Amino acid sequence: MSLAVSLRTLTAAIVLALGIMPSAKAEPALDKVSFGTNWVAEGEHGGFFQALADGTYKKFGLDVTIVPGGPNVNNRVLLIAGKLDFFMTANTMQSFDAVANNVPVVAVAAMFQKDPQVFLAHPESKVTKIDDLKPLTLFVSKEGIASYFQWLKSEHGFSAEKVKPYTFNAQPFLADKRSAMQGYVTSEPYAVEKRAGFKPTVILLADAGFNPYSTLIETRRDLVENKQDLVQRFVDASIVGWYTYLYGDNAAGNATIKKLNPEMTDDLLAYSVARMKEYGIVDSGDSRRDGIGAMNDARYASFFDMMVRAGVVRRDIDFRKAYTLQFVNKGVGLDLRPKNLQPEK
Repeated sequence: MSLAVSLRTLTAAIVLALGIMPSAKAEPALDKVSFGTNWVAEGEHGGFFQALADGTYKKFGLDVTIVPGGPNVNNRVLLIAGKLDFFMTANTMQSFDAVANNVPVVAVAAMFQKDPQVFLAHPESKVTKIDDLKPLTLFVSKEGIASYFQWLKSEHGFSAEKVKPYTFNAQPFLADKRSAMQGYVTSEPYAVEKRAGFKPTVILLADAGFNPYSTLIETRRDLVENKQDLVQRFVDASIVGWYTYLYGDNAAGNATIKKLNPEMTDDLLAYSVARMKEYGIVDSGDSRRDGIGAMNDARYASFFDMMVRAGVVRRDIDFRKAYTLQFVNKGVGLDLRPKNLQPEK
């Protein structure tokens, strides 16, 4: 046996002894990313948890940590401070507010094409459209008074005299059949039906013309400028997560939500998904063509003008700084939507 053969044999033996596979390729390192939501884990955040649980983020080269929000958590402040990379902001109004206050954040995708804000009314009140709410006592939160109720006043002639404080307790509404209560289409109707045994009438403000985007992915401007590939991969993976959560097997996402929020039930999660699909909260309008997450300049300009007329935002702010279209409208995930999806209402 030659010396060369002996060395090769010895090398092979050492490789096998150490468990080294010469042909194996080391897995590429994942980019660590942190994403804060604005509330506890729930179905309305399902696409993000789905992308985490089923490995979609990892397929896009990301090691994502989701930091749930809550009543005593302000994840947006952590985003601004550089402690988080992305944040789930509630709606376009918050993006406009950031511009007005020179906060260097920008919306990069809108996961909800429709804001899920609704009013719930008793069947006895015979409400069929938004103007039918005018004679009723309206339970509206402090945040609602400062935003969508100003639109109701300016566009529909609602009166503040009919408003009472909404404290996230349904009892005052249940006790007064001539009242209506704010809520989210994905949760409060379910809670009322379970508690009081009747199906409330639901009026979705988005279907009456209130047109902010909702559940937007927001990040700092420096990430948009310096880490465009990272932002793109996070947006794309989140979009894929939302398609899977709505139209595929969402068991992994729901299991993660329930682990983080033990109060969440299978029934409520199923209800939330069903209502998001029924009302086109996530996938309707422009997203049918451009993909989930879609945004456009005309929609932003329309909502900005609406809020200026309502006296909610100043005319002199440059609302275009609130968002960028750089990372959306690329048709990502369209192949995951069912071919037999029902047309929009």
